[in-house]
Amino acid sequence: MPHRDEDYGGNTGGRLVLLGRITGAHGIRGEVKITSFTAIPGDIASYGPLTDGKGGSLSIEAVRLLKGIVLAARIAGISDRNAAEALKGMELFVERTKLPDTEEDEWYYDDLIGLEALTPEGKKIGKVVAVQNFGAGDLLEIRRDNSGRTALIPFTKAAVPVVDIKSGRVIVDEPKDMDDAAEE
Repeated sequence: MPHRDEDYGGNTGGRLVLLGRITGAHGIRGEVKITSFTAIPGDIASYGPLTDGKGGSLSIEAVRLLKGIVLAARIAGISDRNAAEALKGMELFVERTKLPDTEEDEWYYDDLIGLEALTPEGKKIGKVVAVQNFGAGDLLEIRRDNSGRTALIPFTKAAVPVVDIKSGRVIVDEPKDMDDAAEE
């Protein structure tokens, strides 16, 4: 999950985690379609008021699953299609502190961003700049220190045997062709 390390409207100054995005209006009574990035799509409504990351907030009053990760939602104060359409593209954030703790060997994508990537021998490779998923599984996008380019590494136990959030590092058993992939 992407994050923003900024104060939103002076409330708490907490780190924000992206939970979803409003993708358009649904029907004529002011419902919106939301693509949810939470593990269980409907849980996006369980975190209380969400912020747009710019000082605005909104409350989701009700959700129902449309298909997969897309929800139809009723937002407090939105009662017609025009108002719902005006929200299209809005990103919905929550403070990181409102998210539940993770289990062992479980991480929020947001917690992986910025970790140093090292080889098993301790040689610095670069930094994790994103977690991608194009449909075949999660990939860590690592910006190489030596070239500034990025490489995608499968986020599996074999390719990334160690994730140490507290120490701010991941150990990457980099494939032999990782330098070639970063140059392409």
